[in-house]
Amino acid sequence: MPSHFLLIDARFYADIADELVKGAAAELDARGATHERISVPGVLELPAALSFVLEMDDADRFDGFVLLGCVIRGETSHYDIVANESAKAIMTMAVDFGLALGNGILTVEN
Repeated sequence: MPSHFLLIDARFYADIADELVKGAAAELDARGATHERISVPGVLELPAALSFVLEMDDADRFDGFVLLGCVIRGETSHYDIVANESAKAIMTMAVDFGLALGNGILTVEN
């Protein structure tokens, strides 16, 4: 039975999210894995979405998870909050729950 993954993407920068999903899906497809996709508005919602999925009765159908999105630095400290808090929450969930979890969140200057 092939591995089955859930891709969760943040849509704030939809064009970038689509390319990230396309790349992740292509890699999974090339390795014979299957996948599903759900989307959330922004990067800060990625850990919460994963948490909701993990509470579903059939969450064990997923062998791994890939979280995708982009945070672009602006003129305020919001970038630092989003980048740091999302990374911390994702790492905490991966370690605490023993998840196969890929963090595909780009944090870029422009």
